[in-house]
Amino acid sequence: MSKMTTTYIGDLKTECVHQLSGTKILTDAPPDNNGKGEYFSPTDLFTVSIPSCILTIMGMVAQTQGFDIKGATAETDKVMYKDPRRVGEVHITITFPHNNYTDRQKRALQQVVETCPVSASLRSDLKKTVELKYKGE
Repeated sequence: MSKMTTTYIGDLKTECVHQLSGTKILTDAPPDNNGKGEYFSPTDLFTVSIPSCILTIMGMVAQTQGFDIKGATAETDKVMYKDPRRVGEVHITITFPHNNYTDRQKRALQQVVETCPVSASLRSDLKKTVELKYKGE
């Protein structure tokens, strides 16, 4: 089990501490919700947890199968919905550093998109699109 502590530090900001490592993350409310947008918002963290999880699991798959995805990047956009206010859509584009992957490796990477623990924890009505791109294709 991983233990974390979140403290409200005022001015719509929090400090989150990962107890095992001591790593800290600050959050701020976004400008469209009375904040200054000086740090990731809680919904930003939620949103980037999806590609972070996907890339981590892809890294595990690549290690197991003897190839590398180092340098892969994910660009993520979120769309906020109202009534109730929530993340309604997440659009992710993952770009890999080259296009020398075999069809088998590409299928293994694609399979991770739906099987990472964060994706498996999402609301069924959240619209999530993930596009995989390979440099040079």
